[in-house]
Amino acid sequence: MASLLSPRILHRGLLRKIINLTQPHRTFSATSERVSPARQKSENPLSDAKAKPKSTTPLRRSASASLPIRTHPTPTRGDIQPVFTFATAERYLLSRLRSHPELPARSQALHESWWIPKWGQEGKEGEIFVFSNGSIVCWGLGEQDAKRFAAEVIDRAPGIEVAPLREPEEEELEFVSDPSELGGAETRLQGDLIILGQTGPLNEPELMPINLPPMAFPPETLLARYAFSQALSRSTALSALEVSLDNYLTSMALLPHALAKTGKPGMGRTQLIKKLGELMKFRQGLNLNRENFSETPDFYWAEPELERYFKSLSDALEVKARTASVNDKITYAAEAQSMLRQLLTESSTHSMELIIIALIAVEVVIALIRDGPELWEMLVGSEEEKKHV
Repeated sequence: MASLLSPRILHRGLLRKIINLTQPHRTFSATSERVSPARQKSENPLSDAKAKPKSTTPLRRSASASLPIRTHPTPTRGDIQPVFTFATAERYLLSRLRSHPELPARSQALHESWWIPKWGQEGKEGEIFVFSNGSIVCWGLGEQDAKRFAAEVIDRAPGIEVAPLREPEEEELEFVSDPSELGGAETRLQGDLIILGQTGPLNEPELMPINLPPMAFPPETLLARYAFSQALSRSTALSALEVSLDNYLTSMALLPHALAKTGKPGMGRTQLIKKLGELMKFRQGLNLNRENFSETPDFYWAEPELERYFKSLSDALEVKARTASVNDKITYAAEAQSMLRQLLTESSTHSMELIIIALIAVEVVIALIRDGPELWEMLVGSEEEKKHV
């Protein structure tokens, strides 16, 4: 009786878990926004205008802090320019860029990135960092230039992309340069604006490349740009992982309906194990890869100022909180799938019990057919002997 009731008990608990699991999962992007119904009516659906960050994120809530910079220009401050981040794959093999014919000759490895100091149309050059987590960070270049770089460089580098994304993931911020020592501001993140200003001396000067090539922006803030870029690349790569996890959860959304209607999970053991393998892949990409989302890179241990740049943008983009949220969803999904697998195991065990009982019954019938007459004669003969005696 216990084996017959346990699948029903599992059904009720599993339905509650999977219904919660398959609710729409909201992800954060620096260019995403929840739009009210009233605003949806007033906006042109064909507009190319980019959405702003969600009002619930620290980056969006603190956007007003950048208004004094935006509305009160100074003689030492440059124009506000975009920082566009573009993710096209789960991982890049940066070694494939060493001899790329479309890259400038002075492109080189810079710590955990491949650095292109100047790229774009003459007079409108920008700077690009390519990271192994599948992200491209473009300073001073807009969306079209970033996509042109991906088409001309990334797409033409054989084998550079590992597990390309179905849809590229994008994020966009802005920055302004103010390098003057007379009234120039220090480098920092103010609201939703990166300010490239004065930077302190490095504790380890060897971190700066020797014989710097001509570049689009001041060399004094090169490592600051690198630190901000690494934080942005992590956020964009995490957004891509969140989207992939959303697609995975959507593929499991019919399980509650199948359980409610038929009392069966709607997929076999092999398919469930494959789904569990996908979850393990998500967790590995989130926590176990060298370029993970939770640890501060070793590069910043000896440079607290650069670490401050990196952490300020990571905190503004809620990288740690989003990583914890994705981990919780993966854990929850794994528990639900383990229950499904247990349900399949108990169902198959019950079926095996019925098969064994049926086999025993068949064996008994065969034995009676084969040995029945002899047993009958033995029984009848023993009774007759008792009568004679």
